[in-house]
Amino acid sequence: MGLLSWLFGSKYKNVRDSGTGVAIIGGGSWATAVAKMVLAHEPHITWYIRRQEAIDEFRRTGRNPNYLSQVQFDTDRITFTRDINEAVATCHTLIFSTPSPYLKPTLKSLDVSLKNKLIVFATKGIVPDENQILTDYFEQQYGVPAEQLCVLSGPSHAEEVAMDRITYLTMACTDITIAEEACERMQSSTVRMTASNDVRGIEIAGVLKNIYALAAGVCNGLGYGDNFQAVLMSNAAREMQAVLAAVNPVPRNICDFVYLGDLLVTGYSTYSRNRQFGMMLGKGYSIKGAQTEMKMVAEGYYGAYCMQELNKTLRVPTPIVDTVYNILYRKVQPREAMERLTQFFNK
Repeated sequence: MGLLSWLFGSKYKNVRDSGTGVAIIGGGSWATAVAKMVLAHEPHITWYIRRQEAIDEFRRTGRNPNYLSQVQFDTDRITFTRDINEAVATCHTLIFSTPSPYLKPTLKSLDVSLKNKLIVFATKGIVPDENQILTDYFEQQYGVPAEQLCVLSGPSHAEEVAMDRITYLTMACTDITIAEEACERMQSSTVRMTASNDVRGIEIAGVLKNIYALAAGVCNGLGYGDNFQAVLMSNAAREMQAVLAAVNPVPRNICDFVYLGDLLVTGYSTYSRNRQFGMMLGKGYSIKGAQTEMKMVAEGYYGAYCMQELNKTLRVPTPIVDTVYNILYRKVQPREAMERLTQFFNK
C-alpha cells in the first residue's frame, strides 16, 4: 500500500472503503508535476485525462505530449482513463489539478458520490458563476465533509517542480492531523512541506495572487519598471492581509511563503501565466487576443470578477483588485487604470 493510501485510508474508514488508490484529475502542467510528486511515494496512480489522443501518445512515449514533455513516466505504474466516473469510483483520494474555470465542466458527467472521498485541491481559484472557493463548493454541492477536503498551495511553478528544483508547499486541512501527516509523507529532497489549518485564507490568497500578478504584468507591459512593481507588490501584500483577515480572522503571518512567497513568485516569474496575460494587455492586446495567443488559462481573469462579487459582502478596500477588474470588465484602458492606481498609492 502506498504512503498516501495508508495515510488517508487509516483515519477515515469510509474513505478507506471507497477505493484503493490515488487519482490525479487533470492533464495539464500542474497535474503532470503533481503526478511526478505523488509517484515518488505511491506505487501506482490513476490519471484522468480528457482527450484519448493525449492518453494514447502518453502510453506510447511515456511523456505527457502537451505539457512538461521533458518528464519521463513509467506508464506501467499509471492507469489512464478519460472516464471521470472510473477515476472517482476506483480511488479513495482525488487530487484535482484542473484550472478552476474548468472544474464544473470536468464534473458535469460525474454520477459517482464524492462524500466518501478524500479530496486534495492542487489548483487555485474560485468556481466561476458560483463565486465560491473550491472547498466550499465541494462541501455544499457534493456533501464532502470539511475534514476530508485539503488544499495544496505555495510558490510552485510546475516547470520548476518538473526540474527537481527546491519547492516549498503547504498542505491545509481543517483536520490539522491529516495536514501534518500528509506533509511527512509527501515531502522529498526537493519538495518541502508545511501543514496549516487556514484553509479559507490560503484558498483566497491563491485567488488574489493571480489578480496581483496580472496587475504586475500590465505594469510591465506599460513600461513601469521594477521600482513601481516593488511598490505594487508591497501594497498587494497589505491588501491581501486585509482581505484574509475579513475572510478568516485567525492569526497568520502574511510573510509566510504560502501567502507572500506565492504572491512574489507569481508576480515576478516569467513562468507566470497571469503575469504574461497582463503584460500582453499592457502592450495593447485585446483581452480576447491575449487569451487566444496564450492558449493557457490565466485564472486572474476569472478571479477578478469573483473577488469583486465576494467583496460586496466583505467590504474591504481593494484598489488593486478594483483596478484589474476595471481593465478586464469595464474596458478601462490599462494606462488610465494604472495611472489612477499610482495616484491612490500616493495617498
